[in-house]
Amino acid sequence: MFDSPLSASAYEILGVAASVDEETLRKAYRLRLRQTHPDTGGDSALFVQVQRAWALVGEPTARAAYDRGHGFGAASAPSFAPEATDAPTWRPPRATADTRPRARSYGQPGGWRRERYLDLIREWVGRGVALDDPYDPALVRSAPHHVRRLLADALAEEATARIVADLGMGYTVWHDVSAVGRGADPNAKIDHVVLGPSGLYGILSEDFGGPVRVRRGELIGDGVTDAPIAGLVARMRVIARAAGVRFGGAIVVLPDDDVEQPIDEIGKVRGAPVAIVSRSALSTVLRRGVTGVRAVGGNEVFDVRTRLQQSVRFA
Repeated sequence: MFDSPLSASAYEILGVAASVDEETLRKAYRLRLRQTHPDTGGDSALFVQVQRAWALVGEPTARAAYDRGHGFGAASAPSFAPEATDAPTWRPPRATADTRPRARSYGQPGGWRRERYLDLIREWVGRGVALDDPYDPALVRSAPHHVRRLLADALAEEATARIVADLGMGYTVWHDVSAVGRGADPNAKIDHVVLGPSGLYGILSEDFGGPVRVRRGELIGDGVTDAPIAGLVARMRVIARAAGVRFGGAIVVLPDDDVEQPIDEIGKVRGAPVAIVSRSALSTVLRRGVTGVRAVGGNEVFDVRTRLQQSVRFA
């Protein structure tokens, strides 16, 4: 919470400017508690956000640390920049002493969206204007929503990639892929395609900037546009036809604070079993599988992997 490009700051949650004094901040906190308390007709999700915001800025030392980390203070703040900006392609970070086999990984998670974000943030700032750090938190926070959304989704894809990489050598993942070949739609991209013992999955990594719920087989929420689940399933069909494979199911990965429960298997959407999963629960789901998804093993794993390698391209 509060660390997404789309998240409101702790001060915005409390309804004050970042420059207010301690007494004004305390009064705002008490007011927001009364306004959002469920017992007085308030929203329970907002009530929790208010409490978390106060935990971050209610005490002077914590507030100073928060200000530094989110661009409100004079000191430099950490940025949303990639971990290795000089690397030609993204790779999951690995500790020096960690020699465990990692999942096979192809493509660059979040790469297309980061490139698009850089184009748009420079366009928004204006031509001829020096842009020392396009990932500076203060700059990101002031950018238009559609620009911040690109960066939020890039970060979400990178977070999922790190989780999948730790599943081990029994898994293969293709990041930010679309189908190639006759009749394929180059715009039909999937954030991640994951092949493992529990099945073949299409995965959507999202960050809508706030809580989401499920209604009639689709996500709803203030930041949700279009039909994310239906779109994912449709894109899975495109790649399945091009590669001659069959997906087992679809997974939507969301920030932990944005879902009501860590794992929500909502049944089939257009014939595909679908699970809405918090980021911290993703590895559990990929290891155990989603209900109704057929496991993949033996020579079939090699066949599916070969078909996908020959039939996907990277954004």
